[in-house]
This record gives sequence, structure tokens and C-alpha cells, in this order.
Amino acid sequence: MTTEEAAPHDLESAVAVVGMSGRFPGAPDLDTYWANLRDGVCSLSTLTEKELLSDGADPAELRNPAYVPAQGRLEDADRFEADLFGFNRTEAAALDPQHRVLLETAWSALEDAGRAPLTATPAAAAAGPSRTGVYVGGSPTEHALAAGTDAALAASIGALQVRILTDREFLAPWISYRLGLDGPSMTVQTACSTSLTAVHLAVQALLLGECDTALAGGVAIGSVRRQGYVHYQGGIFSPDGRCRPFDEKAAGTVPGSGVGVLVLRRLADALADGDPVRAVIRGTAVTNDGAGKVGFTAPGVDQQTAAIAEAWAAAGLEPSAAQYLEAHGTGTELGDRIELEAASAAFADGAGIGLGSVKSNIGHADAAAGAAALIKTILMLEHATLAPTVDVTSPLAALDRSPLRLVTEAEQWPSREGLPRLAGVTSVGIGGTNVHVVVQEAPPRPARAGSAGHPAVLPLSARTEAQLAVLAERLAARLRAADAPSLADVAHTLRTGRVAMPVRAYVVAGEAREAADKLTALAEGHRDTASDPLGEAWLRGEEVTWPAPDGAVRRVRIPTYPFAGESYGALTLRKPAGEETQAPGAPSSPAPDDALEAEVAALVIEALDLNSAADLAQTYFEAGGDSLTAVHLTGRLRDELGIEVPIQLFLEPVTLKDMTTQICELKRNGAADSALDALLSEFEAES
Repeated sequence: MTTEEAAPHDLESAVAVVGMSGRFPGAPDLDTYWANLRDGVCSLSTLTEKELLSDGADPAELRNPAYVPAQGRLEDADRFEADLFGFNRTEAAALDPQHRVLLETAWSALEDAGRAPLTATPAAAAAGPSRTGVYVGGSPTEHALAAGTDAALAASIGALQVRILTDREFLAPWISYRLGLDGPSMTVQTACSTSLTAVHLAVQALLLGECDTALAGGVAIGSVRRQGYVHYQGGIFSPDGRCRPFDEKAAGTVPGSGVGVLVLRRLADALADGDPVRAVIRGTAVTNDGAGKVGFTAPGVDQQTAAIAEAWAAAGLEPSAAQYLEAHGTGTELGDRIELEAASAAFADGAGIGLGSVKSNIGHADAAAGAAALIKTILMLEHATLAPTVDVTSPLAALDRSPLRLVTEAEQWPSREGLPRLAGVTSVGIGGTNVHVVVQEAPPRPARAGSAGHPAVLPLSARTEAQLAVLAERLAARLRAADAPSLADVAHTLRTGRVAMPVRAYVVAGEAREAADKLTALAEGHRDTASDPLGEAWLRGEEVTWPAPDGAVRRVRIPTYPFAGESYGALTLRKPAGEETQAPGAPSSPAPDDALEAEVAALVIEALDLNSAADLAQTYFEAGGDSLTAVHLTGRLRDELGIEVPIQLFLEPVTLKDMTTQICELKRNGAADSALDALLSEFEAES
């Protein structure tokens, strides 16, 4: 079968991208990301001395002539809506910023796909597929390093809990646990190619039937602080704070932060279920250079070429069908020249294939670099526009002998007769792991018939009134857009693809313009005067069974949840000298009657991050306790107060105050039952 025959037809092994979300330097969302890419914006920050010093930079380092005050900075990376994900403030402060941002981005990606993030809830489980896998990876972080050496933090919540909250090997399991996803859950690490390797593994898992939906991507937040770097001659970092891929003047990259998550499904399933397909992944491949290179950190030519060839073969296409290549493109002299040689060999039969690298815009996002590149490519496919590689003035001379041409100005991406738009995305990792993904524009989605004369109820919810207002205004703007989705599809997506939260509202409208006006009024504090029985039940917080939509079910892309978490800054749990070990807001004289009960209560209050002794009226699980905290508490009670406590005590449906009294009784009456002691030892060993 020729490429012309295969391109539109051979889709049995194709995977759909049905949702995606990301945050990158200069872009808190993908709409802004696309605008920056299209307009050729370099989002690398040049930091002032005042900014660097205020974030803890060493003044002596700033005086180093080789110090470069540049960074691909992710704004608000220290913020997190902890309550939404079930973390108390102590846990959230210990939780690595990478974990926090990745959790929120996974939530948004599922919403972008029209899927409710918390699939453990009955309504969401009924609306979405089970067996959702998670394949993600991350970078080393300053936060994890600081947490691992913070004795006060370990004493506060336990060394094991510190590791679970900060180690990147738990990135995927935290998403699966907090969002109730029951497919395979794997943290992937292949250095700079991590997130594109995660996409490859997710695609393979879908095709093998190991899951029905998969989240894939990565995150890199080395530090939430403003930081520059020291340039070393021959190193990988740029001497002037700019990254110039495939330029004769290229001298290095700039460290950057970012996060990107894509939601993947088998194409046939996505089309059958009315999912909003954003692009199609036709084939993927992974290779490793082995020993075929000059050094461990150096790239190799042959296996980069092989990765490209194998991915296009898996797609059933010839590499010459490519119209664009989003390269790894670090802007290093050696890396760019080797990558160009490898790509030129793979695409030798093509001509005029566009070439670019997002690193010129945002820097090198390390473990998130592949996701940033793939998302950029999908956005270009959606908008039929090639975005420029910026800050390039002298393209490599080798491009004159290559089938590739560097895109330095935004240009229309024309379609070829008989062929969809097709692109390749490459990611290369230190250590030699090369990944290539073949991505195709989404198939056309038929227009939805209007629903005039059939008013739709649009239910909205959030955790606060302010967030509800933001959500309403953003949805109003979406409905006023030229490509606004069908109101019936919007209603269906809101009903089945969002988590019901406590602050609620609804509007009733018969067409998009009316709905937009009512949503704007809602954002300004004016509730809809129209009344609907199901809408009123929704307002009362009831579990509403919405009527089945007319015609085929379709999910559409609408604004996702507007997170509004507080700032946790850098790691700040170590208490100043002289400060008492006491939870914020706790009274100086706790409620228990004697000294022993006061000591036990203080341990419980600190471990569960309670505000005061009044919170001891809750049960252990109502207060946010879990098995790991229980193990930690039993250890502290044993080591600090000499009380052996059976683990079952934390599982009893009694208040914390009563539990405190029972613990004190154990101290007064001697050791706990020997059988329970044995059970506790077994539980601790397993944990």
C-alpha cells in the first residue's frame, strides 16, 4: 500500500489525542501557549539582581562573570489547591511542586477530554471508561533534595511519608490514587526524552488492550525560585540566556520548567464515544544508541535515524509523507548537527519538510520537553499554521543539503491533495533513548445540528463563588466564539464530564448567545431567573439524573476548572529556633485533662495538621488520616511516650478525643495485647 492509500485508511492501530493540558514559561494555559508560539514569542525570562537575591541567590555567585540570569520560568508553580486533592496543609507543603502541578494538569487534561477527573465517583464511572492508565515522568528537584535532608520535616510527618510526597517515582501513583484511575500506573524516566517515551508506552498499552484510556506526559520544575546558571565553556548551557536551535551561532540551551499531559484513546473507541479528537498518533518508536556514540552523554546518528524510520513504518507511511518535523533541537552545537544528520537520512526521500524546536521559545523543559513539543505540533495541526523557531539568524549550512528547512516565520500549513497533514516529533535523552512519534491532523468532525426550541440546562459548580464566576465568564467567552460548540453538547459535557462541587449554579438557554449572556450575568452575581426542576435539585446538592441527550452523545472542549490554590513557596516546614511544636492556631492549653492526654493530643494535632483541639471531635479518617500517618503516629507514640498502640485503634469509628483517651489508657494499663502488637509489626513491615 502506498502512502497515499495508507494515510486516510490504515487507522486500525491509530490512537486519538482526545484531551491535553499544559503550563509552560509565559503560558499558564494552552491558548496562551499557542498565541506565543504563533507570534514567535521568546518566553525565557531575564532576571534582575533584585529578583534573584529576593529568592535566595548567593551574592557571590551573581558576581561571577559567567553567571547568566536567565530561566524558562513557570509562574505560580508554588500554588496548589490542596483540599481538592485531599491533602492537608502539612502534606501539601511537603508535597513536591512537581507532584502538585502534575495533579492539577492531569485533572485539566481529563476535563479537556470531556471526562470527569474523579472516576471513582458513581456519576463519573457511568460516564467514562474504566481502566485508565497513567504514564508520566519528572525531573530531579531542589524541593525533593531539601526535603530529604530536613530532619524537622521527617520528625513531623515521618521519613517514609517525606519520600512518598517528594520522590518522582510516585508521580504516576499519586495521580492514579487521587483521581481514582485503575489502569496501569508507571513513572517513566529516560532523561530529556521522558515524556515522549511516556506517550510511546501509553500508545502501546492502548493497542495491547492493557487500558482503554491513558494519561501520558511529564513535568519539570527544578525549583520554584528564580534562578540563573553558570555558563561553562563546552557545557550545554547558553552563554547569553537564549536558545538558537539549528543556528550556526548555537552555543547551548537554557534550563526551563513546564508540564504537559495528553489523554489518549484508541481512535475507533474515541470516534464511537463522541470524544473531541484533537489529533491522531499514527505510530511511535523508541531506540537507544547503545555504545554507538563518542560518550555516554553524546547523541548518536544511527539510532536516531532508526527511531524515525521505525515510527513511520509503524504508521504504515513513508517518511517522505512528513510535512514537518518538531525536533529535539537543544541549540547545542554537537546535538543539533547530529540530529540534523540523523533526520536528513531518515527523510532523505522528502523535500521542503518544515523543521523547528520549541526550545527556542521556552528553553529545555527536561522531562517535560517531549510533551511540550508534541503539544506544540498538535496545536499547529489544529490551526493549520507552522510556528516559527525564534532567535535564529544564521541557519546551519547543512540545511542547504537537507530535505528539511528551518521555519523562522509563522506560515500557513497547506494540505496536500489526497493526504492529511502529517508531522513527526523527536525527543532525545541523555543516555541514548531516542523517541519519535508520527502525528496526523484530526479527522473532520461533522457539524452538530442546532437545538433551537429545546432549552438546555447548563449546570456549573466550583469550590468558591469566585471560581464559579471565573468559570462562568470563560464558558460565556467560549460560547461567543465563531467555532462555539453545540449547546446540547456543552450541556452534556458539563453534566457528565465535570466533578460536582459545593458552590453551584445553572442557566437555562435555547441557543449559544442567550447562554453566553446569562453566564456573563452569573459571573457578575446575577442568578438566572428561569427555573428548572432538575436545576433546582442541582442547587440543593442532590445527585441529579440528567435526561439522555438527543441524538448521538458528543463531548466537546470547554473551559476547564480554574484552580485557585494558595502559595506554598519553597520548602518552609522547618520551625524557627524557639518556636513550640504546635499546629497553627492550636490553643496554648489543649483541652485534655492531664499532661499525658495533652502530649498525646499534641502529637495527633501535629500529625493530622489540625487547627485546634476542637478538631479532635472528628474521627481519624474525617480528619484526613491514612494508613501511612497511622504508622508514623504509632512510631512516635512508642518512641516519644513509650505507648504501644495497635493499628486498629485508628480504624475505629470514634472521635480523635476518645481515641486519645484510649491511647492514654493503654499507657496506664501496660502494653497492648500481644496479638495486636504482632499485627502492628506486620503492618509496618508491609508499608
